Amino acid sequence: MAQATFNYPRGFLWGTATASHQVEGNNTNNNWWAWEQEPGRILHGHKSGLACDWWAGRWREDFDRAAEAGQNAHRLSIEWSRVQPAPGRWDEDALDRYREMLQGLHERGMTPLVTLHHFSEPLWISEQGGWENEAIVGYFDAYVRKTVDALKEYTNLWFTINEPNVLAVFGFLVGLFPPGKKELGATYRAMANMVRAHAAAYRAIHHLQPAARAGIAIHYRSSRPAKGWFPPDVLVSSVQNQFFNDSFVNALSDGVLRLPLFRKRIPEAKGTQDFIGLNYYTREFVAFHPLKIQDLLIHRSFREGVELSETGFLACEPEGMFEALKWANQFELPIIVAE
Repeated sequence: MAQATFNYPRGFLWGTATASHQVEGNNTNNNWWAWEQEPGRILHGHKSGLACDWWAGRWREDFDRAAEAGQNAHRLSIEWSRVQPAPGRWDEDALDRYREMLQGLHERGMTPLVTLHHFSEPLWISEQGGWENEAIVGYFDAYVRKTVDALKEYTNLWFTINEPNVLAVFGFLVGLFPPGKKELGATYRAMANMVRAHAAAYRAIHHLQPAARAGIAIHYRSSRPAKGWFPPDVLVSSVQNQFFNDSFVNALSDGVLRLPLFRKRIPEAKGTQDFIGLNYYTREFVAFHPLKIQDLLIHRSFREGVELSETGFLACEPEGMFEALKWANQFELPIIVAE
């Protein structure tokens, strides 16, 4: 039997990803900690607690395991509420800990990729309206400038916002993430402010570190019409793809945020992505359903017989990964598969 050894091309990054709230432990000053305290918000009433105890230093064990497994990169996120626990107050000790983590990756021969917002923000931001309040653009810009200036010695690969489409839909349209709203208007306001915040962060990053590369990580969820011959199914599939998959990336390409029944020019966002950050988990089939007003008249399902995750939220669809890559390739930018 013929045998062969395949090698990644020079410079190829192969690793894993984490989010600060998932691994650090005792992040008690952000909106996700507050969300966990509300009964019924989290499956089985679980709380993050100590998580993986990274803040006490156990990141070293996980970085050792990653390096031993042959990984040469790791994507982690910075916890905004640690860096800026209150308006106008910066925690230099927290920045020192993040410097230590990034230096630890370099010592293990691993390239750090840094996410500046991975779903969580300080409680004081939430109390002012979070992503619905346009003031968050200025707050985020200041936080990004402080953080990038502190950490630029250790990385030049930045994700400004992780999955803004998921944050907008789950936080403001279907109510599964904080702040738990179910309002289309709130969703659109949050999305527009995220585009503005990204644009401000992108320019801040390049001002402080001209050779950096910056972008968002977009969650691509393939949506195919349940009945390809039925025009209403084709229509809602097109609407969902435009709304969920395309809107943010297109806005960063041409400066126009296009959503169903909504169009807003945000010219400062044009050309503010150096790569496509791509997250892929599953694909689904969508059908027109006149009674599902809250779901934009869409009924979602998976292919019959496909293996599902424990909660039924994801279907094991490996071919969808290839579809996601083809989708990302249309933007003619480097692709970083971030999850």
